[in-house]
Order: sequence, then structure tokens, then C-alpha cells
Amino acid sequence: MKIAILSGKGGTGKTTVSTNLSWILSKKTTVQLLDADVEEPNDHIFFDVSFNQEESVDILLPVVDNNACTRCGECSRNCQFGAISVFASGAMVFESLCHGCGVCKMVCPVGAITERPKSIGKIKLGTVANNSNFKFGMGILNIGEPSGVRIIRQLKKHIDENSDIVIIDSQPGTSCPVVETLRNIDFAILVTEPTTFGLHDLSLAADLVKEMGIPTGIIVNRDSQKTKIIDNFAQKEKIPILMKIPFDRKIAKLYSEGKIFSEFLPKYQQEFLSVYRKIKELIK
Repeated sequence: MKIAILSGKGGTGKTTVSTNLSWILSKKTTVQLLDADVEEPNDHIFFDVSFNQEESVDILLPVVDNNACTRCGECSRNCQFGAISVFASGAMVFESLCHGCGVCKMVCPVGAITERPKSIGKIKLGTVANNSNFKFGMGILNIGEPSGVRIIRQLKKHIDENSDIVIIDSQPGTSCPVVETLRNIDFAILVTEPTTFGLHDLSLAADLVKEMGIPTGIIVNRDSQKTKIIDNFAQKEKIPILMKIPFDRKIAKLYSEGKIFSEFLPKYQQEFLSVYRKIKELIK
């Protein structure tokens, strides 16, 4: 089973849910946790991970031989990202806009365009110490790169098909990296908070998973029981609420120390196991 954990906005508790759910399930079965929040991965902080594999993720950037270029403009007209322009002096490539799709090279009628690799990040794979059931992977986007889609795609190629459960911690928001994370996923957990901002961005994430036809459920983090705006939304959209994590100083303190809070507050372990049981029923 492949479960993605996402939210419409940052800071709602995706990492909290991902790490606690993975840790608890690994006590019962084989689990792989993939941190696809490639701009700022932090799931590894909560575990003693032994990394044994690292891969560079590259894109191919066009290199134009302006001596051979005829200034026909085919490359520029066919680039949907505006990453190459043709002037009287020759063609110019804007590397920060290039997605490495290779179209410009394909359409060049005189073969004036070649390609060179450029690293945009890396992925790291390993296992959690003292837990043979728990595998871990993460993607890291180089600073200044505009998109982590290719890193997420490469990371997902290392999904362990022998693990009973694969949990993918997505980037916040509803942009292209999140869409890439959700491809071929069995279930999506939407993590939110009971605020107006949380509700607004939850509705965007809910629309996305609905559009992709993915079964989903909601986990409310920092729940104060003072407002029912998330309950009302869930009832209206017919999305089940899987769990509510209270606004608790003890949980916040353990999180700030890089600790799995359910390890120290055992009453939540059964609640996270209950989340998984609910997911299995919803998928059926």
C-alpha cells in the first residue's frame, strides 16, 4: 500500500504524521518512508538512518553551436518554458528556465544543439538503525533550482515493492511536485489545522486528490476543540476525519527535540494504528 501525506500549506504537521505513522507501523510490518519534500527534507532528523546509497539527479541542458546555428528560431518556438531565445547574434539558453526536456535538440534542423548534464540534486537511501523493518529514502534539491519534480520521480523509482507499506511525505501546497508525488498512490492523508488558513489550503488539496481520483482522509493537527470548521468541511465534502492530534505542549516539545512523540506518549500509538485500519477499510 502506498500512502501519500500532504497538506495545502506548510507547517500543518505532515512530518509529525509521517514519522509517527511510519515508526509505529514498522513495529508491526515492513515500512518504507520516502521524504519527497525535496526543498526541505527533515524526516531523517527523527531517526538514526544509515545511508548506504546516494545518486545524483541530473537534467540535460542544451548547448548551442552558434557557428552552425542558422537562426531559424525552431528551438525557441517549440520551447514551452521560454528557456531558449534566438537573436541576430545567435541562440541563448536561459538555464534557470530549462526543464531538460530535449525538444530544442530534436527540432533543430541543422543539429546545432547538443546537451550536457547538470546536477539539480540527489537522493539518499538507507535503513533505520536497529529496525530491519524500516527503510528510508529522501530527495534533496540543490539550492536555487526551480523544481524538484525530477528528484521526486527518481526517488519514487526506488519504492521498495517488498515493503508492505510505503509512506511518502509530500511537499506542501498543490504544485507540480505534489502532483508527481501523488501519481500511482493508493491513499492520500490530508493534514490540516483548525484555522481559516488551514481550511482554505485544505480545500485546494482536497480538490487535487479528488481530481486525481485518489481516496483520502483528513488528520487534524493542533486541534483545540474550539472550532468545528474542519469538521463542517469534512462533512460537506464527505471526507472522513481519521484522527485529531490535540494542541499539546508536550507534543510540541518532543517534536522540537527531534523525537517521535508517540514513543513517549504511548496512548497515541493505538490511534495511529487505528488510522491505518481506517485507511484499509476506505480503500476496500
